Amino acid sequence: MTSKLVMMLAAVFLHHSFTATYIEDKTITIEGRVAQFLFRNPHSFIHVDVKGEDGKVVRWSVEGAAGQQFSQMGVEANSLRPGDHVIVTGSPGRNPADHRVRLKTIARPADGWKWGGTFD
Repeated sequence: MTSKLVMMLAAVFLHHSFTATYIEDKTITIEGRVAQFLFRNPHSFIHVDVKGEDGKVVRWSVEGAAGQQFSQMGVEANSLRPGDHVIVTGSPGRNPADHRVRLKTIARPADGWKWGGTFD
């Protein structure tokens, strides 16, 4: 087996399955303030502080596209900044205690900025 083929197979096996982490056929909405936007590969993450019904703030981890993919779709490293109020829809994580979402859409009502798309 060639080293190139071995590397390609390793990449396939090392990449996690979204269906193992998220409930792909369900959608939830969270609303809060961006705490951090990690624009990177292989997946970007948006950490959002969400106030619960009990008044406590919980940090959610929103998994998005790779930085390169986002760039091709018009999202840049400075598109989201700490403190931005956002509304996120996405597939919930399989373990609710993890507070994870796989991004489907994000909107910043203050200026009308929106993103919605697909990525694998």
